[in-house]
This record gives sequence, structure tokens and C-alpha cells, in this order.
Amino acid sequence: MLTDPAVLASFLHVGIFLIINVPLTVALSLGLAVALNRVIRFRTFFRAAYYIPYVTASVAVVAVWLFLFSTNGLVNQILGGPLAPDPSWLVNSTWAMPSIAIFVAWKQLGFFILLYLAAPQNVPKHLYESAAVDGAGAWRSFRAVNLPGVRPATALVLLLAIVTGANLFTEPYLLTGGGGPDGASTTPVLLMYQQDIQQGKPDTASAIGVVLVILVVLIALVNRRITERGEG
Repeated sequence: MLTDPAVLASFLHVGIFLIINVPLTVALSLGLAVALNRVIRFRTFFRAAYYIPYVTASVAVVAVWLFLFSTNGLVNQILGGPLAPDPSWLVNSTWAMPSIAIFVAWKQLGFFILLYLAAPQNVPKHLYESAAVDGAGAWRSFRAVNLPGVRPATALVLLLAIVTGANLFTEPYLLTGGGGPDGASTTPVLLMYQQDIQQGKPDTASAIGVVLVILVVLIALVNRRITERGEG
């Protein structure tokens, strides 16, 4: 299995996905959660608006995304000819996986925002007051008070984002027609489906699954070790 170029390519693709998706997910969900905590008017509306994509059926959301990023879609019309990639985003071997990573970050954003919304509530208010007395601005207060206070939530978001990315199947299957173009968005789970269901090779599919589980467990252990060291 490890000598199959398609298998190695699928792990490379999911690695590219994680490099783009995980930092983007953490940064956007944390930043929006902090902003939502400071919003007074329409707070409930904004929280519901961010959560709607997460609870919406993937097929419906994918239809909107395909409309936006197709060759004649809204995104290409806004960017214009010189800036729009040719071929277009989801049929471009370079941009297919980054596009999927951005899509998943957007769709999962509401769930991770909810995780972060609860974390600042546990930060004592006197820390913010002390920072203000010391003359700390918004950025310094965020860095010195908010970030340490939400470290446990960040560890959970990192772990869930990594596990979600490692099990990526629905999005490339629907957005790129099953791993296209030319296998540029094939993931290990999608390859397992193709090997087992479509090609009748359950042994190869099982081997891919075992390797994937081992890699996810190793990443989770590293994430836990880094989190414990940061708390210590």
C-alpha cells in the first residue's frame, strides 16, 4: 500500500488541506468569537448566522459553492480575467484542495465559534481590568488575557479540526466529482471508498484506514503534549 503513488498522494493532499484549514479555522473562529462577545446589538442574529452553514445539508451548501467558484461564477466575475485561475478553482489541480480547505473552514466555523464563545466567560474580569489599568490596548489585552484564557478551547479546536480534516470525504466527493481533477483532491478516506466499494479491494482500503488512524493518534498525542507544556 505504501508503494502506491496514489496512496502517498492522498496523504499529501490531506496534509495540504490541514496546513491551510487548521490555522484558518483557529484564527477565524477565535477572532469572530471575541468580536461577538463585544457586540451588544444583534448578537443573537450574528451567532445564528455563523452557525447556519454548519447545520445546513452539505449538498445544498455545495451547490452554492459550485455556483460561486465555477468558471463563470461570481468569484471569477469579481476578480476578472487576469486574477481568476484558468482552469477555474475546483477543476484546477493547484487550487482544488485549497478551495476545499477554505470551504470546510467556512462551513465548520459556526461550531468552533460556539466552542470559543464559552471560553472567555471563564476568564476573570479583573484580568481585563488590570490590563486596562496598566495601559494595555485592545491587541495587548487580547494577547495577554484572551489567548491564555482560551488555551484549553484552542487545544480542543485544533484536535477536532485535525480529526475532521483527516476524515475528509464528503466535500471532495461533491465539489470535485470524486477527487478530481486527475486525483488532485483525493483524500485517504475517499481513496478507501474507491478501493473498497468501486474496485473491490478491501485489503488495500483497510491498510489505508490503519495508517490513517495511527497518524491521527500521533498528531493528537503531539497536540496534547504541546498543550500540557503550555499550561505548565
